[in-house]
Amino acid sequence: MKSNAVQPGTGGERYLPYAERKGAESDVWFTRDLSAQGLQTIFAKVASALSGKVAIKLHTGEKNGPNIIPRPWVKALIEQNLPGASIVETNAYYEGDRYTTEQHRKTLKVNGWTFAPVDILDEHGTAMLPVKGGKWFTEMSVGKGLLAYDSLLALTHFKGHVMGGFGGSDKNIGIGCADGRIGKAMIHTRKGEGQWSISGEEFMERMTESTKSVVDHFATKIAFINVLRNMSVSCDCEGVAAAPVVTPNIGIVASLDILAADQASVDLVMALSAKDRAALAERMSSRHGFRQLSYMKELGMGNDRYRLLDLDHGGKPIEVKEAVADVKPFSA
Repeated sequence: MKSNAVQPGTGGERYLPYAERKGAESDVWFTRDLSAQGLQTIFAKVASALSGKVAIKLHTGEKNGPNIIPRPWVKALIEQNLPGASIVETNAYYEGDRYTTEQHRKTLKVNGWTFAPVDILDEHGTAMLPVKGGKWFTEMSVGKGLLAYDSLLALTHFKGHVMGGFGGSDKNIGIGCADGRIGKAMIHTRKGEGQWSISGEEFMERMTESTKSVVDHFATKIAFINVLRNMSVSCDCEGVAAAPVVTPNIGIVASLDILAADQASVDLVMALSAKDRAALAERMSSRHGFRQLSYMKELGMGNDRYRLLDLDHGGKPIEVKEAVADVKPFSA
């Protein structure tokens, strides 16, 4: 672990418009079809990255959480496209219904994750993955079970987050693969201070360095899907206590570039009308969550410029404004 003498970056409260970004473009696929079929259709565009023993990292949620990715969608994806794959999770850092492996398995049953193997990665210990080029860490502690897999699909419910501002693929991997005691403490807690003592840009950078350790580990055998549905400003870790959803459903994005996937997801939200984006945009800005994106770029994790390819219209390139032109106000 590196010394805390280093300083976090700044500007995480500011959304960077596309016109101000520089560099290459990556491909990001998009569909408005929020269904099991829509998920399978977009998965096909990134499926080639996955081979061997496949892990699906998703947030399985606290008990009875209302906003998680629908189980039937995931069940159909595994049965028809990823037979033999396992859902993977780690135990939580906070005391609750996923704090211990025993509690976690009970919660999985309550939430209906019973149709496929669920591997709690830190059940049998931890492992250290190198963090290349980081300023906070030289290595990150992850659930040891992660090392048993050849490929990783980050299947992410994109939404807000109480500390991260938003939870996309970066958060799903960076927090979600870090083990519940050591790795998550490295990200959240400054020694001698409170459990949640790290926030703002420093938190975004630590989380992103954790993500980088996993992304580098899988190299070309990793893919990213973000589901922009039921986007509460609260994370799925808040379960039934999550704030009511007021942001309209948008669709699903997928990419082989983690930064492009998360950036496109943020851009789609920011392209909504001022009223429709207000709650989630405020959550992202007030927590300085945009630093996730700028730091991924600084670490060389991908491109914040991309071609948005509309699978509902033959894969033609479109602008984010076109993608959200017909969204309807959210209704439960």
